[in-house]
Amino acid sequence: MSLLNKNHHLLWAFAALVLALPLALPLFSIVVLALSPSDNIWPHLIATVLPNYLVQTFLLLSGVGLLTFAIGVALAWVVTFHDFPGRAAVLWMALLPLAMPGYIVAYTYVDFLTYAGPLQTTLRGMMGWTKPGDYYFPDIRSLGGATVVLSFALFPYVYLTSRAALLKQSMAQIDVGRTLGKSPLQVFFGIVLPQARAAIVVGLSLVLMECLNDIGAVGFFGVQTLTLGIYSAWLGQGNLGGAAQLAFLVLFIVLALLFIERRSRGNDQRLHISHRPKPIIRVRLKGVRAWLALGFSALPIVIGFVLPAFILLLQGLRHADVLYSRAFLDALGHSLLMAGLVCVLALIAALLLAYANRVTQSQFIRLLTNFATLGYAIPGTVLAIGVMVPLGHFDNWLDAWMRNHVGLSTGLLLSGSMTALSLAYVARFLMIAFGTLETGLQKVTPNIDAVARTLGRSAARVFLDIHLPLLRPAIMAAALLVFVDAMKELPATLLLRPFGFDTLATAVFSLASLDKVEEGAVPALAIVVAGLLPVILLSRSLRDPAIKRP
Repeated sequence: MSLLNKNHHLLWAFAALVLALPLALPLFSIVVLALSPSDNIWPHLIATVLPNYLVQTFLLLSGVGLLTFAIGVALAWVVTFHDFPGRAAVLWMALLPLAMPGYIVAYTYVDFLTYAGPLQTTLRGMMGWTKPGDYYFPDIRSLGGATVVLSFALFPYVYLTSRAALLKQSMAQIDVGRTLGKSPLQVFFGIVLPQARAAIVVGLSLVLMECLNDIGAVGFFGVQTLTLGIYSAWLGQGNLGGAAQLAFLVLFIVLALLFIERRSRGNDQRLHISHRPKPIIRVRLKGVRAWLALGFSALPIVIGFVLPAFILLLQGLRHADVLYSRAFLDALGHSLLMAGLVCVLALIAALLLAYANRVTQSQFIRLLTNFATLGYAIPGTVLAIGVMVPLGHFDNWLDAWMRNHVGLSTGLLLSGSMTALSLAYVARFLMIAFGTLETGLQKVTPNIDAVARTLGRSAARVFLDIHLPLLRPAIMAAALLVFVDAMKELPATLLLRPFGFDTLATAVFSLASLDKVEEGAVPALAIVVAGLLPVILLSRSLRDPAIKRP
């Protein structure tokens, strides 16, 4: 390696180091604060709230995991190996629940199904019931209600990974199973499911991490999870140390989920039994079986998206005047501002990190990048703790130094400002941009780099003149994904936003907390409309491969 190339590599490595360290700092600060707090409240937590938090979190994750597994895998099996009327619509509509955050689905169903909601009110009017004792209706505000609603909101994660795995199945093995007289269910459980296990675990890991991140839905259902405990300890009790210790437990759970997911992904090579697999032959269903398949496929879509979207639309029409209110316009402006700002910052950071990894091929830079992009798996409440602690310490140190040497107070310059909120957003969504751009860079052959370098172009010029134009589609996709996710982000925004700074997500949360769910329908619909954009793009990329029918 020439001295010039070596300097270029060192420059890219230094840039990656400068970017990655601040983004990895929140994770390290959580660990440090939790293990060495100024006030050790572990005994108090264990004696009071911690057992209930752990039990509620375990039950919620277990219930949502089992239900999303059943819905997602079964739906993927039906649409991949069977043909029936309406299948083409189901293929892309199965992704629609991804456009609607779980907390919005929760608010919609709770408002619709509670005692004072439209459904029970209508039933009482039709049947002549006058009091709750006259009839039985399940309590939606419960652990069971939260499990069902979140499962129907999150099942597309399992559906996506399961369908991708099923499309790679070896039809030769399935044909052998059929020739041996195995029933479709025996083939599914004995051949198909074991080969798709690793991909299914990946989808379930995403579901469970989304559950851990949620505070809007679980709080509305009255489920006391660890993540909601962090929010309560910090804002409700002003106990940052206790919040940090709870955040450490959540971080431990997330790392365990990531470990399981990575191990499963490492075993994913078993799926590729044949380099040129035999095309899948879908079974054409007719009559009652076809209608049953369509009904089963449509049910989770209706529950997870169509019905809540319809309810929101009706509520939004009744409160259309909210569109012109100052509160809504301010929240919309703040959401667009944060989403746009974080989109730009995350793209710049992701581009530099991805290119530094490509140029340097350094294991240290790769390790540092992995830490910096870990934020997407970390709940927003945990990231908020990790951001607030170091920034708060810096603000206090700077204020004390200025008081002693200049006689002026600087106050809180970083914590409680747009800086803290932006850092949390970038740390949380960097992985989306980095993964998209790194995949785009991998499609650019290293031979292009070699030819450009032999013509005397530096690594920076190769990046600007060659890679950047080739990465334009990946950059646009990454920008869209980051922008939409930032529009939906709730937990970190609630904890870190400046005073009086409401986004669409926090406006919906605040109105729901005041039992004014209908008034929050318009900002909720704005979030859903924004979420539909990447879903439409994703659905276009999931068209059927060349598949034969008998």
